[in-house]
Amino acid sequence: MPIRPENKIRYPANWPEISNRIRFERAGGSCECAGECGRHHGQPCPAVHGEPHPVTGSRVALTTAHLDHTPENCADANLKAMCQRCHLSYDLAIHIANAARTRFARLTAGMDPLFEVT
Repeated sequence: MPIRPENKIRYPANWPEISNRIRFERAGGSCECAGECGRHHGQPCPAVHGEPHPVTGSRVALTTAHLDHTPENCADANLKAMCQRCHLSYDLAIHIANAARTRFARLTAGMDPLFEVT
C-alpha cells in the first residue's frame, strides 16, 4: 500500500528492504494472514503475489502490515505479509476513522466533504 506523504517520516529509511524481506524471503510471496483480517479463511489466505486473487480475481499486490498499526515498530513479530484484500480488511477501522476526520476537516473548511473540485 502506498505510504501517505505525511506518514513517510514514521518509517525507517530502509523500509523497502524490510518490507521486501518480510514479503518475499520470509513469506515466499504468499499472504501470511491466518484470519487476523477478520475474514475466516479456515486456513492461511491462499493469495500469491502477482497471481489472480482466489476471491476477487484481481492481481495480488502483497503488502507488509504492521500488526500494531505503528509504522515505527518494524520488529519481525509485528510485521506480516498480507494481500491487499487482507491488509485493507485488517486496517478497516483505521481507514474509516481517517475518512471521517478528512470529511470533518473538509466540512469545517466550508468544502464539500465528499468531493474535491479541481
